[in-house]
Amino acid sequence: MSNFNTIFLESADEFIRTLDIKTHKKLFQNIRVSEQTNNSKFFKKLNKDIWEFKVRYSNKQVRLLAFWDKRNKDDTLVIATNGFVKKTQKTPKKEIIKAEQIMNQYFND
Repeated sequence: MSNFNTIFLESADEFIRTLDIKTHKKLFQNIRVSEQTNNSKFFKKLNKDIWEFKVRYSNKQVRLLAFWDKRNKDDTLVIATNGFVKKTQKTPKKEIIKAEQIMNQYFND
Protein backbone atom coordinates (compact mmCIF):
# COMPACT_ATOMS: atom_id res chain seq x y z
CA MET A 1 0.00 0.00 0.00
CA SER A 2 1.38 3.40 -0.90
CA ASN A 3 1.42 6.47 1.32
CA PHE A 4 1.00 8.75 -1.69
CA ASN A 5 0.91 8.77 -5.48
CA THR A 6 3.25 10.87 -7.58
CA ILE A 7 2.03 13.02 -10.47
CA PHE A 8 4.52 14.52 -12.92
CA LEU A 9 3.80 17.95 -14.35
CA GLU A 10 5.03 18.84 -17.84
CA SER A 11 8.24 20.54 -16.67
CA ALA A 12 9.14 17.47 -14.58
CA ASP A 13 8.44 15.19 -17.56
CA GLU A 14 10.64 17.34 -19.79
CA PHE A 15 13.52 17.06 -17.34
CA ILE A 16 13.11 13.30 -16.90
CA ARG A 17 13.28 12.82 -20.68
CA THR A 18 16.78 14.38 -20.66
CA LEU A 19 18.14 11.68 -18.32
CA ASP A 20 19.97 8.61 -19.58
CA ILE A 21 18.00 5.38 -19.25
CA LYS A 22 19.84 4.04 -16.19
CA THR A 23 19.44 7.29 -14.23
CA HIS A 24 15.80 7.42 -15.36
CA LYS A 25 15.20 3.90 -13.98
CA LYS A 26 16.98 4.70 -10.70
CA LEU A 27 14.85 7.84 -10.26
CA PHE A 28 11.62 5.89 -10.67
CA GLN A 29 12.89 3.12 -8.40
CA ASN A 30 13.59 5.70 -5.66
CA ILE A 31 10.18 7.32 -6.18
CA ARG A 32 8.46 3.94 -5.79
CA VAL A 33 10.39 3.27 -2.57
CA SER A 34 9.45 6.75 -1.30
CA GLU A 35 5.77 6.18 -2.06
CA GLN A 36 5.83 2.98 -0.01
CA THR A 37 8.06 3.99 2.90
CA ASN A 38 8.46 7.81 3.07
CA ASN A 39 12.21 7.12 3.19
CA SER A 40 14.03 10.41 3.88
CA LYS A 41 17.10 9.03 2.10
CA PHE A 42 15.20 9.42 -1.19
CA PHE A 43 12.53 12.04 -0.40
CA LYS A 44 13.18 14.94 1.94
CA LYS A 45 11.74 18.31 2.88
CA LEU A 46 13.59 21.41 1.62
CA ASN A 47 11.33 24.11 3.07
CA LYS A 48 7.76 24.58 4.27
CA ASP A 49 6.21 23.49 0.97
CA ILE A 50 8.87 22.01 -1.31
CA TRP A 51 10.32 18.51 -1.11
CA GLU A 52 12.90 16.73 -3.25
CA PHE A 53 13.30 13.25 -4.65
CA LYS A 54 17.01 12.42 -4.53
CA VAL A 55 18.99 10.18 -6.85
CA ARG A 56 22.69 9.57 -6.87
CA TYR A 57 23.79 7.47 -9.79
CA SER A 58 27.04 7.26 -11.72
CA ASN A 59 28.56 10.32 -10.00
CA LYS A 60 25.43 12.35 -10.82
CA GLN A 61 23.18 13.91 -8.22
CA VAL A 62 19.71 14.31 -9.68
CA ARG A 63 16.93 16.16 -7.89
CA LEU A 64 13.23 16.30 -8.70
CA LEU A 65 11.34 18.94 -6.72
CA ALA A 66 7.75 18.40 -5.61
CA PHE A 67 4.97 19.47 -3.26
CA TRP A 68 2.07 17.74 -1.49
CA ASP A 69 -1.58 17.97 -2.54
CA LYS A 70 -3.64 16.66 0.39
CA ARG A 71 -7.00 18.13 -0.67
CA ASN A 72 -8.45 14.66 -1.28
CA LYS A 73 -8.27 12.65 1.97
CA ASP A 74 -8.52 9.35 0.05
CA ASP A 75 -5.79 10.08 -2.50
CA THR A 76 -2.76 12.01 -1.26
CA LEU A 77 -0.66 13.25 -4.15
CA VAL A 78 2.89 14.44 -4.50
CA ILE A 79 3.19 16.73 -7.51
CA ALA A 80 6.62 16.71 -9.19
CA THR A 81 7.37 20.16 -10.61
CA ASN A 82 10.89 20.42 -11.99
CA GLY A 83 14.24 18.73 -11.86
CA PHE A 84 17.93 19.41 -12.24
CA VAL A 85 21.35 17.84 -11.92
CA LYS A 86 22.86 19.10 -8.70
CA LYS A 87 26.35 20.56 -9.12
CA THR A 88 26.88 22.23 -5.75
CA GLN A 89 26.19 21.21 -2.17
CA LYS A 90 23.19 23.56 -1.81
CA THR A 91 20.02 23.30 -3.83
CA PRO A 92 19.91 26.31 -6.19
CA LYS A 93 17.44 28.91 -4.92
CA LYS A 94 16.16 29.54 -8.46
CA GLU A 95 15.04 25.89 -8.68
CA ILE A 96 13.15 26.16 -5.38
CA ILE A 97 11.53 29.42 -6.52
CA LYS A 98 10.51 27.76 -9.81
CA ALA A 99 8.91 24.88 -7.88
CA GLU A 100 7.03 27.32 -5.63
CA GLN A 101 5.74 29.25 -8.65
CA ILE A 102 4.54 26.04 -10.29
CA MET A 103 2.89 25.00 -7.00
CA ASN A 104 1.09 28.35 -6.69
CA GLN A 105 -0.14 28.10 -10.28
CA TYR A 106 -1.30 24.51 -9.67
CA PHE A 107 -3.42 25.49 -6.67
CA ASN A 108 -4.78 28.62 -8.38
CA ASP A 109 -6.00 26.71 -11.46
